[in-house]
Amino acid sequence: MAPPEEGSDVLVLPDPPRGPLHAARARASFCWKELALFLEGEDVLRFKNAVFSALESDPLFAHPRGSDLSVEKYQELNFLRCKRIFEYDFLPMEDVLGSPWRIRVLVECLGMYDWSLATKFFLHLLTFGSTIYSSGSERHFKYIPKIFSLEIFGCFALTELSHGSNTKAIRTTAHYDPTTEEFILHSPDFEAAKFWVGNMGKTATHTVLFAQLYTPGGQCHGLHPFVVQIRDPKTLLPMPGVMVGNIGKKLGQNGLDNGFALFHKVRIPRQDLLNRTGDVTPEGAYVSSFKDVRQRFGASLGSLSAGRVSIVGMAVTNLKLAMSIALRFSATRRQFGPTGEEEVPVLEYQMQQWRLLPYLAATYALDHFSKSLFLDMEKLQHGLLGNDQSATQAELGREIHALASAGKSLASWTAQRGIQECREACGGHGYLAVNRLGELRNDNDPNCTYEGDNNVLLQQTSNYLLSLLERRGPGGPRVESPLKTVDFLESYPDILGRRFTGPSPEDCWDSSAALAAYEWLVCYLLQESYQKLNREKQSGSSDFEARNNCQVYHCRSLALAFLEFTVARRFHEHTHQPHVPPPLRAVLWRMSALYTLWSLSQHTALLYRGGYFSGEQAGKVIENTILALCAQLKDDAVALVDVIAPPDFILDSPIGRADGELYKNLWTAVLQGSRVLERASWWPEFSANKPVVGSLKSKL
Repeated sequence: MAPPEEGSDVLVLPDPPRGPLHAARARASFCWKELALFLEGEDVLRFKNAVFSALESDPLFAHPRGSDLSVEKYQELNFLRCKRIFEYDFLPMEDVLGSPWRIRVLVECLGMYDWSLATKFFLHLLTFGSTIYSSGSERHFKYIPKIFSLEIFGCFALTELSHGSNTKAIRTTAHYDPTTEEFILHSPDFEAAKFWVGNMGKTATHTVLFAQLYTPGGQCHGLHPFVVQIRDPKTLLPMPGVMVGNIGKKLGQNGLDNGFALFHKVRIPRQDLLNRTGDVTPEGAYVSSFKDVRQRFGASLGSLSAGRVSIVGMAVTNLKLAMSIALRFSATRRQFGPTGEEEVPVLEYQMQQWRLLPYLAATYALDHFSKSLFLDMEKLQHGLLGNDQSATQAELGREIHALASAGKSLASWTAQRGIQECREACGGHGYLAVNRLGELRNDNDPNCTYEGDNNVLLQQTSNYLLSLLERRGPGGPRVESPLKTVDFLESYPDILGRRFTGPSPEDCWDSSAALAAYEWLVCYLLQESYQKLNREKQSGSSDFEARNNCQVYHCRSLALAFLEFTVARRFHEHTHQPHVPPPLRAVLWRMSALYTLWSLSQHTALLYRGGYFSGEQAGKVIENTILALCAQLKDDAVALVDVIAPPDFILDSPIGRADGELYKNLWTAVLQGSRVLERASWWPEFSANKPVVGSLKSKL
């Protein structure tokens, strides 16, 4: 089945329907279509239109998405929808390598419709498929056509019932038997059951299974991935020795069948080891092109980072949807006002602006970070596929691992807080399930824990930064990295000597001043964390205990501040580049400044404690500038939302529809979902003002 032509006569950016929001759009200082083209490009916009149009015109995707169905029916429907996406062939095999941006955009489009669908598609094609491609070799490429044709359906089995973030402690084993040239996969007990594996519950026929690889003689070579068949593709019955099932209902994303699996001495061919970083000869000798075990593990960080990079984009997508709903609502919802005058849209109130507009700026800043990190990840994957074993490639893997770990944490937490703020900012109407904010909150929630608990992942980033400081010193190497995210630390002592010079609010309108403060903050937290770690070690603590005792007020804050600074700096550089169209510069600069100052304001106490700020003026300047920027951006808010919002069918929120007919749309949705029409026979009793209590009781 072919998707609609991307180059069809459908406008790249159709005008939104006229309605109450028309006046708000007219007040914008820029053309939203011009901004969308600048940020996305025509190819991306046409591709999005093709996907959205296909979903809207296909009866299989008619609402409800599935939340009103039983879990069983929802998962069945979700699989049929996933199958239909493959029939549309939005992402041909050649495009996965030739046009990787289509991967990111398609996942965003499907996620805007339903994360159960997007995640199911993503886990099969990208997590399962790309791991086989990037971690395997030519002998594994036979699986790729079968993945695209759905001859097999895949999942990614890393975590276990008793271990998740601590991947080195995974207990599933793979012992090599040279007499049959097979690996014997075994789960030592139920705690070693693979658990939480998306697609494994009902539909997966194969999995990429991570297990501890043992060669004859009992030597363990660490965690390695294997391709393993777990079900018969024709009957979906478990393969011999495999116990597989569904883990049950979750808080959200119940269209996705998360499952478990236990393996009892299951034999697989030697060739099913994904062998890019390590292999076993027919005789049982372990061979690897990486001489250093740590270097081999570092090379594997690329595949672990890919999922976290994707989660950054997923969280940003949720923010786009929530901001679209809340800001369109806020521009049309009128409450209170001067005595005797018309009620005022709640977006006119400073409190509503302060609650929502910084999250809108965060959406734009994190969206750019997500796109740029995706490109960085592509660079890393290209090196892995080219068998690049240079020091630069290894350092790139470490840097991206640090960025993806903290990036996933920052993005998912920002989305979590932002969606909740949107829910509350929409009052009681935001609590109605039909308006979708509750669903977004539940569907975003797992982003905070899967692919690593956020607080645990932040340790990966702080450890990376501390290692740079440990290497730096008299005669040591320069502090620099392939992506240049840490190069500023080369001036570490000089930066620590800086102090806030007290610019006026006008000077803070550009994000440069706030970025300078962030540089100091990261250096200060790095110094504090380094000194705290050394004090712990000098007091007799082991390395494990010392690092554990440095997390709460030191390393955690360091990792978050570093990532916030990185996001803000990348967005600043993007919005201040020479080819930004002049009509767009003012609004983009304001968004950049607002995100940077708003993020920095959460560290005001540290800025004062470390001596960068002194006196009350510094704190007041930041607060006043944030409020001034919000006031400047409130007339642009609806147009900024139009840039990121999907069509109404995809957004599926009565209070967030593009026409702004807030009450008409909500009332229609309520009537469609209620039972009032079934009871219309007693309406005349109300209209005739008759006593109805007794008769109502009898009819109810």
